[in-house]
Amino acid sequence: MEIGRDDGRTANQLRPLACSRNILNRAHGSASWSQGDTKVLAAVYGPKAGTKKNENPEKACIEVIWKPKTGQIGKPEKEYEMILKRTLKSICLLNVNPNTTISIIIQVVSDDGAVSLLIMLFLLCMMNGSNNGYLLPCAINAACAALLDAAIPLKHLAVAICCCLTESGYVILDPTKVEEQNMKAFAYLVFPNSVISIIPEGLAHMEGDRVEHGIITSVTHGVMSVDGYLHCLERGQAASAKMSAFLRRSLQSQAPNDSSKAG
Repeated sequence: MEIGRDDGRTANQLRPLACSRNILNRAHGSASWSQGDTKVLAAVYGPKAGTKKNENPEKACIEVIWKPKTGQIGKPEKEYEMILKRTLKSICLLNVNPNTTISIIIQVVSDDGAVSLLIMLFLLCMMNGSNNGYLLPCAINAACAALLDAAIPLKHLAVAICCCLTESGYVILDPTKVEEQNMKAFAYLVFPNSVISIIPEGLAHMEGDRVEHGIITSVTHGVMSVDGYLHCLERGQAASAKMSAFLRRSLQSQAPNDSSKAG
């Protein structure tokens, strides 16, 4: 059975993707990521000498700073920073540049689009009523592209996807704000991209085994059966392969300000 969506997409269809890199002159690396009307910029500075307090000096330290589109940073944005930091630490080769700090600045440009379930879960727990957590997937994708643009050694990239389960048990990908309001449950998933052409020569086994298949982050919200979750996982992994291919095409471009788009 085909699921009808207000924007005309099929159940498995993502909103149009766009990625640009090397867009900021003073940053060591930068990238933008758009998914439909959701867009964020990511800038990377470093590695800079010295680590933050309570960080291991034998490894590089990851610092994430979230800048909202308007207003001051609050508790929700601090949660975004924490999740981004954990995700990026898991993909970076931190022992290549010990006793240094890598700073990633996330600037929100446009905040319409799919929900990030991990943030939704946090916000529901905090009961603060905020609903702009759907920016996190775009922020993860933009940050990965910016890290690679800055030549930061990585184990692999990561791509984020949101799957949602309808009341009738069907799975749709990349829900809009309107769609998310009528969903039974959500699964927020982050998958690893291919390690090919990302790990510097001779460093392939420095920090554990290669991650070519699997999942980095998985958070569910709402009532979801095991079968429903596995269905979301299957759909999400298939979509992540397409997003990974798009990301690689974007990053392989030789033009410094090239922008690639995919539907």
